[in-house]
Amino acid sequence: MDVRKIVVVVEDVEIARTALQWTLQNLLRYGDIITLLHIFSITRSKSKKKLRLLRLQGFQLALSFQDICSNFFNTKTEIVVTQGDQDGGKIGAMVREIGASTLVAGLHEQSFLYRLAMSHNHIASNLNCKVLAIKQPTPLMTTETRTRTICFQDSSTNMDFSQIEINALR
Repeated sequence: MDVRKIVVVVEDVEIARTALQWTLQNLLRYGDIITLLHIFSITRSKSKKKLRLLRLQGFQLALSFQDICSNFFNTKTEIVVTQGDQDGGKIGAMVREIGASTLVAGLHEQSFLYRLAMSHNHIASNLNCKVLAIKQPTPLMTTETRTRTICFQDSSTNMDFSQIEINALR
């Protein structure tokens, strides 16, 4: 069985934590590696102290996500905290560099996935992996889990995008 590299986007929103929990309970197999990826904003300030503080805050946030992982037996985790844009370009670059098979993100109003789709014509070539967007349910949903899958195909790559709406983690 091949080891999969799963990247989970770390953000300071509850749906990001929910996405990680969903990944641990529904996607993770023995031997898989979870990379907790946090991208902090590029600042206009030249202050190294401010940059160091942003990196530290991002690392502390990622450590809180790693605590969630520690509740699951034999979970291998890595933490990557780096500076980048908020439109998803840096996330795409890191996913390609890591060689991830899957990217998992919590889908919310300020999600990078929306900005990435708006700013790039070839979103599939930016990520080059399966994308799972975990979304909190809308009030009108039934108790089941709904999944929508969209496949992007162009000349260089294939990308599956699944939006998963959940009611409660079980």
